[in-house]
Amino acid sequence: MVASVKLQSDRQERIATLASLPVFFDLKGKSVLVAGGSDGAAWKAELLAAAGAEVHVFCPTSELSDVFQEKLDQFVYHDAPWQTAYFKSFALAVGDCETEEEARGFHDRASAAGIPVNVIDKPAFCQFKFGSIVNRSPVVIGISTDGAAPILGQAIRRRIETLLPQSLKSWAELAQTVRAYVTDTLASVQRRNFWERFVDRAFGTGEPDADTMRGLIADADRIRSNAGSTGRVTLVGAGPGDAELLTLKAVRALQAADVILFDDLVSGEVLELARREAKRMLVGKRGGRESCKQEDINATMLAFAKAGKRVVRLKSGDPMIFGRAGEEIAHLNRENIPVDVIPGITAASAMAACLGISLTHRDHAQSVRFITGHSRHGGLPADIDWATVADPRTTTVFYMGGRTAPLISERLISEGLQPSTRVIVVSDVSRATQRNWHGNLANLASGMEKIGYDSPVLIAVGGALAACGNEAVDVGNVTQVPVQAVGFH
Repeated sequence: MVASVKLQSDRQERIATLASLPVFFDLKGKSVLVAGGSDGAAWKAELLAAAGAEVHVFCPTSELSDVFQEKLDQFVYHDAPWQTAYFKSFALAVGDCETEEEARGFHDRASAAGIPVNVIDKPAFCQFKFGSIVNRSPVVIGISTDGAAPILGQAIRRRIETLLPQSLKSWAELAQTVRAYVTDTLASVQRRNFWERFVDRAFGTGEPDADTMRGLIADADRIRSNAGSTGRVTLVGAGPGDAELLTLKAVRALQAADVILFDDLVSGEVLELARREAKRMLVGKRGGRESCKQEDINATMLAFAKAGKRVVRLKSGDPMIFGRAGEEIAHLNRENIPVDVIPGITAASAMAACLGISLTHRDHAQSVRFITGHSRHGGLPADIDWATVADPRTTTVFYMGGRTAPLISERLISEGLQPSTRVIVVSDVSRATQRNWHGNLANLASGMEKIGYDSPVLIAVGGALAACGNEAVDVGNVTQVPVQAVGFH
């Protein structure tokens, strides 16, 4: 592989730190122990029974709650305290213990028998926890806050419930039916292709019907007949940095990728949404820093696609705005590699939303213009009609213009734009480290020095910026702005 294209290393861990490991127990046909007769113990017993376990309840009749007594016929009931149970005959133990001493005794007894133990509402004596559950079985989603905020876990569950169609249960059952056929018929890469089409159907067509199985078999046959086909490349806009600004289509592409070639400006939060098994390769290009050559990036995309991989070229902002996407698409087209493009929120749009300004405020600007702030040689672009750029009725946003800011100011003033024209400089748009400077065209150079050159910046020029009413920004001053204060979270 091309030497200057680097595998992701210490820039970001593939998996962030986990408070606990989410696992799923297969309890079908296994015996579990529930000690205690409270409503909480009854709920845990119902969950375990719903998972196929044979639930043995140990509790004197006098201590059973009314709720538990109504449900006893679902369980194997022992009218005795838990101390009489033979722990080694159970796969799990769940106890409802009133005192710390009893909880410690139950925990130690289970641990000595070598079985996982949970003491209700006593985290210190829990080797596993029960989270909130979204049930589309065989699709089961568990949510844990590590005991810190159960109400938050329940709220998350409600959000997920609204996103997942009830038909998902039927589709998951159908997946179990066709899995053996798909595994026996298709190779590894082909299976991924099949299941991605399966997902498209599951989320786009409602309940499966009598014709669905025939359609799935036809999909598998078509995929098998194209066994020697190449992969494909998807250019994906990662937006300005806030992962919540990704499109749903972009997230799906990241989840389906075999290889992700990402820019240096793509945030760790965005990469966290990618498929865990995907190979991640940093192909950053930054002014004044060690960078990958565009030819190397093109060659890498081509090599992976010809090997049958699904490649995501993940670009900061929108891939079609100053992202050299045209060169990449042309290169792949010449090699007959299929290419898709998923747009993203470009930094100028995020900046406007973040600051609460309209780039085309009808009292100030009838158009907006995006311009690259430097040429390939480092100075101002020579092929720009600067007289046109100096139009006071247009909002102009310069990308990658931090180091040429003094030249931009001088050139616009020399072309007739008033020195008092409003200017905003924003670095790290939409991120927690975002910084803003407000001032005039005449003092842009000094404002840029205050912002600094370590982070990517946007320079916006025009009368529409006077409408900015964000109290967190002071004219002529650098202000650290918490992202949540301006609508991002």
